[in-house]
Amino acid sequence: MADEHRWLKYCALFYALGLALHTADHLRRGLDVVTPQVQWAGNLSTALGVAAAVMVVVGHRFGPMLAALTGIPVGLGVAAVHLLPRWSAFSDAFPGAHNTGVTALSWSVVIIEIVGALAMGTVALSILRDQHAAHMST
Repeated sequence: MADEHRWLKYCALFYALGLALHTADHLRRGLDVVTPQVQWAGNLSTALGVAAAVMVVVGHRFGPMLAALTGIPVGLGVAAVHLLPRWSAFSDAFPGAHNTGVTALSWSVVIIEIVGALAMGTVALSILRDQHAAHMST
């Protein structure tokens, strides 16, 4: 179990790195290139992601639960916003982006954030499953 918690911390730190770099890239690109919907969704996912990562890193007992509840949805949401072609007001599509400042760096940092969020959520789910199994066997 200690190994899983260590891996969860690594994943949370990797996600936090991607989140920080992705946020910096948005600031570099300018906030005027995204819709208000993308900006609000990004602010909400950032707040949840920071809370989850901090709770995991400090070893809070609810860290795995928050990481499980946020990691996978945030990872999928960021992927939908940035990796799919333009599909709605919730889109800041990198494919076909013109005059929005999207660079290879933008692609790299968003992939780091997505992989980190999905990994954090997946490891957290594994921890919760193991805790549930241990509780059921006692």
